[in-house]
Amino acid sequence: MSAGELQPRWGQPLTGIISLTFFTMVAWVLWFLLSDPRGPVGWFPYPFVMYLAVMILVGIWQHMLLGDWPFQKIAPPARGLILTIVNLVIVWFTIDVIFYRILGAGFNFLSYYGMEAAGQKPVFAQVAVVGFVLIGFYTYSVSTIFFGKWPIQPSGLKNPETGFAEFAWGSLLTLVCYSFLIVPFFGSIFKEAALAPAWWSSIGGTSHVHWVFGWWEWAIVILFMTANVWRMKPWSAMSLPQPWKGLVSVILSFVGAFALMYLCKAIIPLWIPEEVLHHLKEADPATYNKFFWIHSAEIAGFTLIPFLIWHHYFDDAVFGLDKDSWAAFLIRTIGVLFFAAISYYIFYFMNFGHWGLGNHHMTDLGHRFAHGESLIWNFWWIIPLLWNEWFFHKWPFYIHKEVEA
Repeated sequence: MSAGELQPRWGQPLTGIISLTFFTMVAWVLWFLLSDPRGPVGWFPYPFVMYLAVMILVGIWQHMLLGDWPFQKIAPPARGLILTIVNLVIVWFTIDVIFYRILGAGFNFLSYYGMEAAGQKPVFAQVAVVGFVLIGFYTYSVSTIFFGKWPIQPSGLKNPETGFAEFAWGSLLTLVCYSFLIVPFFGSIFKEAALAPAWWSSIGGTSHVHWVFGWWEWAIVILFMTANVWRMKPWSAMSLPQPWKGLVSVILSFVGAFALMYLCKAIIPLWIPEEVLHHLKEADPATYNKFFWIHSAEIAGFTLIPFLIWHHYFDDAVFGLDKDSWAAFLIRTIGVLFFAAISYYIFYFMNFGHWGLGNHHMTDLGHRFAHGESLIWNFWWIIPLLWNEWFFHKWPFYIHKEVEA
């Protein structure tokens, strides 16, 4: 006898429903304990948003790059608990040592302490770290998803060598993109510094980094939908060798993300009342100009739970269709957008952001849309799901079905 594929413990769709309910409740309770202004800690939005962002990035390093090394042979749930503790330690070290004390020694905007000493708002350092993480979600993952781990593989290397090589390659890509897409925002903020100002000001109508967030978040969604509910479509239709297949996929995904961001900008006024948009514009024209870009990123964020839960805990099932068919691809895509819209409606129009998450300024409809806070919740909501899938190997929701060797 040998261990076969993972099987849903209670069949489908019951396993998916139980899993989604569990992950939602865990995320909600942890939000109350750590972030909710009504809770005991009240870390909202900073430093909570910074820590949760770095948690996911470090999780990508641990799981996607290093394959859970050196704990991959430990059975769950012990493996998951160990990897979670290691994750939290690395998160603290990455923020407080790597960013604040090493990189921040040369770039003040990367150091909470450096910004404080310079008489600037320390929160800018946390924005800088979150910006690095946002870029890293794509650049550390793209070699695995679009490039099939090229240029590290194929080779004779095994983990941890391959993981560290991928980490080095991903870090180079991240620093290049970060310098191009995030640093210019700080050049616009600190005009006396020798930093180039935001080059996208004439394109997006604002120098704020939210324009980058709107574009990059849609690129992240396209990248991870490829690996999840799209089951590598449509890029799998290309027969190009690497790295050309990866490069074409990256270019097309960026174009698609750019188009989706501007589509969101065009259609957002269809459901947000005109008086709300007028209020935003009259209250602060600068906020109004950047609002559409961060709200585009928020709309992208609402797709995260639908495509992750559908892939990992509902097993991509589509009414008995072949999971790899184009019909199933289309149905899952439409379904993800449908469930994202429902989640959006609950958060904003049923005001879950206020009564559920304690965001006190969301009592009035006119104040709910300008701050990008649903994106924070959606990233927090996916953490229990990702941890269970990455570190706990879906325990206890899935079991290994024994099959004949």
